[in-house]
Amino acid sequence: MDQETGRRMINVFFRSFCIQSTWNFWRMQNLGFAFAMIPSIRTLSTDRDVRSRMLVRHLQMFNTNPYMSGPIIGSAMRLEEALCSNGNNPEVDQLKAALMAPYAAIGDSFFWGSLRPLAAAVGVLLALKGFFIAFLVPILIFNPFHLWVRLKGLVEGYRRGKEGIEFIRSMNLPGMARQLRWVSVVLLAALALVVSSQTEWPFVQGLDILKRVFLLAVILACLWALKKGVSAVTIFYSVSFLLFLVIGLR
Repeated sequence: MDQETGRRMINVFFRSFCIQSTWNFWRMQNLGFAFAMIPSIRTLSTDRDVRSRMLVRHLQMFNTNPYMSGPIIGSAMRLEEALCSNGNNPEVDQLKAALMAPYAAIGDSFFWGSLRPLAAAVGVLLALKGFFIAFLVPILIFNPFHLWVRLKGLVEGYRRGKEGIEFIRSMNLPGMARQLRWVSVVLLAALALVVSSQTEWPFVQGLDILKRVFLLAVILACLWALKKGVSAVTIFYSVSFLLFLVIGLR
């Protein structure tokens, strides 16, 4: 990758953060995607009409998880460079249509359904233990990984073109999501233990055995819900509500 291409990739990378800034019900993330593609389109032709046709093509409907948009943008850039002809490139449109839904499902399950609840649980647990910087911990857990997927996905998508999907497949995000859900359950159990140790329960005062039975029931209920396919996000918020209810009864 030469210096000029590197500068263009950096420009596209920062523009990709705006992919949801003009989200709309008509074509969803289309304006953000087209905005990110402009630096690449400018280098492909000096003909204003050709540029216009290319830009209009990228204004078609597009919607995926924002953190997974980088690999698609990178692959689209490569295909535009390799196959551009008078602004028409059906392979790019087919690639976007084929990848946006699977990438949305993978990204939503991993980032929203697994990594975010885990980061939140760690932050709450540290806050209950009195750590002053606990509010920063979820940010430090969540942001580095999604930034890496954005940047590395963009670079690998551009380098591999249509084979950029291999980068996403190699990370095995669905498998990682399942593992993170189990870790989240363990953290929820730890969170319940901390709340129990710091809280006087008005309806079981002095009966520590009931507290332990309650905590065991919470853990088993979480494991059973995961086995039944209940979302980790649903479990997290349900248990959090229960814990805050217990705290409120002090």
